[in-house]
Amino acid sequence: MPWAPALAIPLALVAFLYATVGHAGASGYIAVLALAGLPAATIKPLALLLNLVVASQGSWQFWRAGHLRWRLFWPVLLAGLPAAFLGGWLDLPGVWFQRLVALVLLGSAVRFLRQPRDPERLTRPPLALLVACGAGLGLLAGLTGTGGGVFLTPLLLLRGWATTRQAAAVSSLFILGNSLSGLLGLALVRGPALPAAPPQLGVLVLAVLLAGMAGSRLGSRHWPVSWLRRLLALVLLLAAAKLLGLGGEG
Repeated sequence: MPWAPALAIPLALVAFLYATVGHAGASGYIAVLALAGLPAATIKPLALLLNLVVASQGSWQFWRAGHLRWRLFWPVLLAGLPAAFLGGWLDLPGVWFQRLVALVLLGSAVRFLRQPRDPERLTRPPLALLVACGAGLGLLAGLTGTGGGVFLTPLLLLRGWATTRQAAAVSSLFILGNSLSGLLGLALVRGPALPAAPPQLGVLVLAVLLAGMAGSRLGSRHWPVSWLRRLLALVLLLAAAKLLGLGGEG
């Protein structure tokens, strides 16, 4: 395994950037670990573990800051988890499907750059619509191999169902649930075939934890909403790049 600080620094940068908008950066970690030459069998569980660490503290930070709307969160998560499992099992997406999703993310990014403030009035979606959206987004997350937050956050914002920080809080918990489910599923499927933990795992976990805490703290309490929406646009652009085969999101 490469020298820990050489990996910890880029992984921490990914964690910081994504944590400011309530995301965790799994595929950013995958890109860094792949470039570092780690074996494929090690990359996926390690990226999921780092994702889980950042999403856990991010959920806590945004919840403590008072931004979590439970009525938005629980229907999306309960419908999304089994749908994400189904999407991962189906393994259907072709290149054109991924390009179509990337175009949607690019359009959302442009929208956030052009509208850097939250809407003045929020609408309250019906429960059935939230369940349907959760199932659809979970399926999309499973099909594309993302954490799901990159689809959930734009939906909540563009429909006017949440403020930027509220959307970040809901997405952070959504990603936490998906990451935990994915890690448990991986352990269940691979079992004894899972690779041993890298000897420098503690250093990497500590790096993303501290960076994620800093990002979540700034995003949940201090940085202006206009900054967060521009950072979200950057995250969406990186996610689109990953789906186009150019590089990484979580």
